[in-house]
Amino acid sequence: MTPEGIVKKKLVTILKSIGAYYFFPATHGYGRSGVPDIVGCLYGQFFAIEVKAEGKKPTALQEHEMKQIRAVGGTAFVYDGTMSDDELIQLIIEGEE
Repeated sequence: MTPEGIVKKKLVTILKSIGAYYFFPATHGYGRSGVPDIVGCLYGQFFAIEVKAEGKKPTALQEHEMKQIRAVGGTAFVYDGTMSDDELIQLIIEGEE
C-alpha cells in the first residue's frame, strides 16, 4: 500500500467510527479534476478532504477547489495523518476558523 493509501485507510476508519456520510468522487473521464479525495457530511457540515502522504502538498488545482468549497461555507482541508483523531473530528464538525 502506498503512503497515501495508508493515510486514506486511517481516515476512513475514523470517518466510519463517527458515523460520517462520505464518498470518494470519481474524477476519471467525466469527473472534475482537482476535487478533494473524500467529500462528505457530518451533523449538517459539508466537508472535503484532500489526502496526502506526510510532507506532500496539494497541487494548485486542488488548492483552488478547496478554496471554492470554503467560499460557500464548506470545510476543506488537507489531511496527512499527523493531526490527532480529536483534532480531525473537531475540524470536520466545526469547520475552519
